[in-house]
Amino acid sequence: MTHYPSLEPDAKLEELFRRFPRGVAPLIALHDQILRDDSSPFSLAERELIAAFVSGLNACHFCYGAHKLMARAFGVDEALIESLVADDGHADIEPKWRPLLAYLRKLTLTPAKITADDMHQALSAGWSETAVYDAAMICALFSFMNRILDGAGIEPKPIFANPSDADLTARASSTYTGWARSANLID
Repeated sequence: MTHYPSLEPDAKLEELFRRFPRGVAPLIALHDQILRDDSSPFSLAERELIAAFVSGLNACHFCYGAHKLMARAFGVDEALIESLVADDGHADIEPKWRPLLAYLRKLTLTPAKITADDMHQALSAGWSETAVYDAAMICALFSFMNRILDGAGIEPKPIFANPSDADLTARASSTYTGWARSANLID
């Protein structure tokens, strides 16, 4: 249920952005630059996994559901993301990822406690400084988005629970700018 009295109780992200359009266009462009640009050392699937991981840590139901779905559209098993968020030690992920995810967990939950050793652990596992920086950018973007959506009380869309194969294919072939244009949020 949305918290803004000017929005309908079941308003979705599109209605929130239409009601408060300031900053939406650059925010959407930033999503595409961070999550869809070809210059990242991470694949599209890995970037969506990080977005879902951070959103799950922040307990943002909207972004966690949306980006688990996006990661799934790129071939990531949702159970892997759930295991990573739960930190149950059973996640079937390359060992190289563990220090990077530990860094992101700390950056998400206790950012003031990040140390040079946290960076060193990720670099020692084989990640470049560019990769760690890109991961931190995704973390920051989704911490930002999580607060906007949770602060507004925006709930996940029903499609997040049971998407069709066609829905997944459409998501994997789209950009955030394309979505925003089709929703008439930007020109």
